[in-house]
Amino acid sequence: MTDQTTARWAMPLLAPGQAGKELTHNEALALLDMLVQPAVEAVGTDVPPTAPVAGRCWIVGSAPTGAWAGHAGALAGWTDGGWRFVAPVEGLAAWCISSAKPVAYRNGVWQEGDVVAARVVVAGRQVVGPQAGAIATPAGGDVVDAQVRTAVAEILAALRQHGLIAA
Repeated sequence: MTDQTTARWAMPLLAPGQAGKELTHNEALALLDMLVQPAVEAVGTDVPPTAPVAGRCWIVGSAPTGAWAGHAGALAGWTDGGWRFVAPVEGLAAWCISSAKPVAYRNGVWQEGDVVAARVVVAGRQVVGPQAGAIATPAGGDVVDAQVRTAVAEILAALRQHGLIAA
């Protein structure tokens, strides 16, 4: 195989005049098969499965053993040719089958179940946006009814602003 690899995923590149180009090409395809729309069996697993099925992937834990030793945090995929490992890069995202949650590599760690967004849009309408300011809690006194009405009006306004109820 060639010593030249792609900058981002370290996939092997064909070299001019290289003999056995199919080996390099097939290795790159095996890595692509793991990286395109990845779905993992579990996140943070340290022990490789004893009877893996080709095409299945895992996110390796922080203290891997056996065939996974030295690949902490990597995406591990079983192929007909054995284990393949891909070191994560910022923004790599996958779906965890066992937890039914999204997983993303952010700030050097895998984060499971977090959805990070500036807003949520449903049917073309924003339903959740940045957090608004606090609404004062009604306090006792002679004008409790007016305070409660003001607080309820502010709650309704916030719900409308976020699109959670109609205006």
